Amino acid sequence: MRRRELKASMTRALRSLQRRLPPGELRLDDGSRNAHAADKWFATSAPDAVALPRRTSSVVKILQWANAHRVPVTARGAGFGYVGGCVPVRGGIALSLAGMNRIKELDARDFVAVVEPGVITARLQEAVEARGMFYPPDPASRADCSIGGNIVTNAGGPRCLKYGVTRDYVLGLEVVLADGTVIRPGSRTHKNKTGFEIARLFVGSEGLLGVVTEATLKLLPLPPFRACVGVGFDSMTSAARAIRDIFASGFLPCAVEVADAFTLAAAHKRTGSRQLAGCKAHLIVELDGQEASVRAELRAVEKIVRRQKPLCVQREFGAADCERIWQLRREFSYALRDTGLLKLNEDIVVPRGRLEDLFAFAGRLQRKHGFPVASFGHAGDGNLHVNVMVDRTQPGAMARCDAALNDLFEQVLAWGGVITGEHGIGLAKKPWWKLAVAPALRSVHARVKSALDPRGILNPGKFV
Repeated sequence: MRRRELKASMTRALRSLQRRLPPGELRLDDGSRNAHAADKWFATSAPDAVALPRRTSSVVKILQWANAHRVPVTARGAGFGYVGGCVPVRGGIALSLAGMNRIKELDARDFVAVVEPGVITARLQEAVEARGMFYPPDPASRADCSIGGNIVTNAGGPRCLKYGVTRDYVLGLEVVLADGTVIRPGSRTHKNKTGFEIARLFVGSEGLLGVVTEATLKLLPLPPFRACVGVGFDSMTSAARAIRDIFASGFLPCAVEVADAFTLAAAHKRTGSRQLAGCKAHLIVELDGQEASVRAELRAVEKIVRRQKPLCVQREFGAADCERIWQLRREFSYALRDTGLLKLNEDIVVPRGRLEDLFAFAGRLQRKHGFPVASFGHAGDGNLHVNVMVDRTQPGAMARCDAALNDLFEQVLAWGGVITGEHGIGLAKKPWWKLAVAPALRSVHARVKSALDPRGILNPGKFV
């Protein structure tokens, strides 16, 4: 009875907020609530209401009301996260920024873009490139994920080897704090040392410190030419040696991606690609820049990888042809899902010199715990996606899975690595937060959170 009374009281309170907002911007129906209960991880928790603001002024009203009534607010972008970061585990309001999706400005003189958080990443990149400019961050889900989500998770992607991650392109933000205060840290200049780097405090903050409602992003000149080589090997050792030799020869590719045997077998089954048949490891190297230099560099890189006696070499020149190789790479996650197993994607990062050690450890992990382990990702910077593939029908599978993840994270940390490079902590990695971060640093996180969100309404139930 008490629970029913509390729910009725919450509904009445939310209807009072609904009357303060433009029509359609606060929804209480079950369909909307269930559609905003989860991301791409398996946890789900329906909010009491869904806010769909179209302007910063609405976000201000929502947060002012929520802060006054101590109602949880969990902001979300496109819902393509992999760690449960936008799951509203304490109920309250799921605040979707999907409707704030305008590209406000593309300036080819200042090399900046001003965008709202709901802009889909690929849409921004296409608009920018049509103007001869370049926004490099390229998460694998760029056709579906949003700029706001990229900012609060500090998203990366294959090109971050050469160009850096999302934080390297955030010049300024508009942020609504928990009490409804609007701040605008940063600027549209490419250099700025006026006070603390407050704008970057919100990058990677996972919705715990404020709601991003606008971003000013740095752009670059668009490289005029791309070239790519895809190489199959009969062992991961050969692939790792090829990567080491590429860097030792002084090359800095745009991207260096690698995949293991389990991933390749699944991808071959899904795509039927002859390039993947029989491969135990696969390497993708992309170069970009001026055409003459890129063609010359690709020839040199190809000579380097051929020293390892690859099974096959596929080279492509020009953006359209390079996409043929990258399309295979984008099928890896889908191919692993095709196996019917639960895919737990752990975006760990190890020092680059530990790459071969990591693949060897993944093999030991598989033998010890009895789960297939599929590893692929950004070999150039040590950010590998180690996927523990779980058959949930087996008795005790999830407990064994936790033990396997514990072994993985402990080893990564022992090597001086980190437990997440792109996806964030969210819910999935919350059990290992204390393992990964020392007490004094956890205290700093807590003090920052308390200063900006003293009532704890923003994305409660997560790591701080």
